[in-house]
Parts: sequence; C-alpha cells; structure tokens
Amino acid sequence: MAHPSQLGFQDAASPVMEELLHFHDHALMIVFLISTLVLYIIVAMVSTKLTNKYILDSQEIEIIWTILPAIILILIALPSLRILYLMDEINDPHLTIKAMGHQWYWSYEYTDYEDLGFDSYMIPTQDLAPGQFRLLEADHRMVIPVESPIRVLVSAEDVLHSWAVPALGIKMDAVPGRLNQTAFIASRPGVFYGQCSEICGANHSFMPIVVEAVPLEHFENWSSLMLEDA
Repeated sequence: MAHPSQLGFQDAASPVMEELLHFHDHALMIVFLISTLVLYIIVAMVSTKLTNKYILDSQEIEIIWTILPAIILILIALPSLRILYLMDEINDPHLTIKAMGHQWYWSYEYTDYEDLGFDSYMIPTQDLAPGQFRLLEADHRMVIPVESPIRVLVSAEDVLHSWAVPALGIKMDAVPGRLNQTAFIASRPGVFYGQCSEICGANHSFMPIVVEAVPLEHFENWSSLMLEDA
C-alpha cells in the first residue's frame, strides 16, 4: 500500500498493474527527453547572439520536426492501446463477484455460490486494532484466491461510486442501473486497499475497499465457513 512521501505508484500486485508501471516509465522517459531538448533550445536561443541561416529557413529541419513528433506519438500510442485491450480482456474467470456501491458502504455477492454475500463497512477509528489503518480497514474483506482470474461486476444502488484498488490496477465506475465489469489476477498473496474514487456524498471518504488474496485452499476454507454462518 501507499506510504507517506511516496513518489511513485504502489507495488504491482497484478500483471495488468505491472504493464501499467512499465508504460508509465516508458512515457516518462519520453517526456524527460522532450523536456530536456526544449530546455536546451530555449537556453541556447536566449544565451547566444549567433544565428544560422540554415536554421532560419530549412526544409530539412521542418521535415524532421514534423516527422519526429509523429514517431514519438506512435511509440506512446501502440503500448497504450495494447494495455487498453489487455484490461478489457476477460478469459474464463474462475470466480465472479458482484460489488454494489451504497451510501456509504460496499456489498459483495459471490455469484458462483448459492448464498454467499455480505456488506463491508469501514471500521471506526475508535474500534481499530493495533496495526490497522485508519479510514482503510473494513469489517469484511473481499477474499479471493491467488493466481486465479477474477471477474468483478460493479454497480450502485443510489448514486455514482467507483470501485478502485490501485495495487491491482483496477478502477471501475459503479453506475445505478448499469452493470460494468472488470477482471484481474492477484499475482501474490496479500491485503490490498482501495477507496471509492467518485465523489458520492457526505461520507464519500469513509467507504474503503479491502481485497485479501489468499491461496486457493485457504479461500475454500473461508468460503465454507461463510456458508455455514449464513
């Protein structure tokens, strides 16, 4: 999860987020190169009194500064489009979970099971155990198996919400009357935190998302216990 004074993204916990991090670094290097070139040209123009007639009127330079930006845009667009298609790809999910946004909590329904669902509320600050995070902990976590394709159906019951978990590279709007879907694979066990990312009212800041990725055997034990309690 994020920590104070962090400059970069959170550590990736899914293949899609790893791709997004690589694309971010790729685009940032291009931005640095362009910024350095522009800064050098500005300093050179301001600091020198020399002029060159071939720079003032040169078709060759005009061709270069027309073609070069086009090549740079292609180098950015192609990886971007590839990741967009990867994010939309849903291949034979092992588990489907429906996440419903409410004012101001989330409810989860495991649609592959007959009666497995629960509401997830933020734990108030005064009830936090040592080591738990303020405004990020929920009383019920969304538990998923590691290294399994998970499909999440996202909707809302009242107003616009947004189901977002940065470490997994997921952000999907929850729209009343509409069912959006996204998919991810948790590549390692862990607890991943997110928050509603669409302003949804007075308690918008108090509806966290907690995803716990566990080995398949532990997930099966957890689901059995939840079904027994239901």
